[in-house]
Amino acid sequence: MSIYLGNLSIEDIEKRTGITLTDEHRRYMNEHRQMEVNSTPIKEGFWHGFDIPFMIMTSDKETAKEYVDMLSAYDWSKSKEPLRIGY
Repeated sequence: MSIYLGNLSIEDIEKRTGITLTDEHRRYMNEHRQMEVNSTPIKEGFWHGFDIPFMIMTSDKETAKEYVDMLSAYDWSKSKEPLRIGY
């Protein structure tokens, strides 16, 4: 059994990583953020940010790949801490 805690916003993720997203990426992620995941699964195409473990959880493999591709545009070598992306 896995336990995931937290409900991180994009701003929270930016603060923890030190990475600043473009306005376009921030807007897209805000439109596809699912805040409630306790009683419902993540909807297709959406994501949820967890604090513990520090990660973006998506609905499916294709959505996870979309976020990996989008976030790969940034210099993660300067990130304060690693961010995982899963589904």
